[in-house]
Amino acid sequence: MKLLGVRRKTALAVPADWQSIFAQLGHSAKDPCLAAFYQAGVVAADTPLEEVPLVALDVETTGLDCNGHSIVSLGLVPFNLARIRCSQALYWVVKPVSELSSESVTFHHITHSDIRDAPRLTTILGELLTAMAGKVMVVHYRTIERSFLDQAVRQHLGEALHFPVIDTMQLEARLHRSQRQPGWLDRLFGRQPTSIRLADSRLRYGLPLYQAHHALTDALATAELLQAQIATHYSVTTPIGELWS
Repeated sequence: MKLLGVRRKTALAVPADWQSIFAQLGHSAKDPCLAAFYQAGVVAADTPLEEVPLVALDVETTGLDCNGHSIVSLGLVPFNLARIRCSQALYWVVKPVSELSSESVTFHHITHSDIRDAPRLTTILGELLTAMAGKVMVVHYRTIERSFLDQAVRQHLGEALHFPVIDTMQLEARLHRSQRQPGWLDRLFGRQPTSIRLADSRLRYGLPLYQAHHALTDALATAELLQAQIATHYSVTTPIGELWS
């Protein structure tokens, strides 16, 4: 399906019209849960950031290829620019379609005993979509969350999943683009490009270190990072369309 407003973004690109995209998908989605998700709608692109309901999202997976690996845990933390609602946070460990590997266990510390009695993703999909409905997702490196959730929904429902995201990694990349490509003098003196990984990005704003690769903790870390990014580099009245994709 060709979706209205979906395009590659550049610094001067017109913001994606997610309201129109959701209206279109709300009519065409066949699964009731997916249709309800789209019919809940989303804010307009000119909505100030301070008025946008946000949910920080993180997934841990059995690998990095969404076609050969799968989700093993998910964390969601609702928030806005003024408050993080930890009491409303959600966390699931799910039984992955693909096998755990020693490498993935080393990263997220979820073992075979943890997933033995865990539900399949399809069991919690309705609750997940309900938690996401009407919100803008905030992630650190959107390729993972978007591709793995889309692939999971395709596998379980036979339909694609589309949703707007603010990518805190992308925001850091914008801020440090000039440092990302070191010149010959930098290489001569062994200077490394600025890291835009989650933990390193947080340190630049004086945020504390958290245990990495836990879906709920990383979601909280991402929410805090966005709040710091907006407070430091943007205005609370910045239109959401300038940051989402």
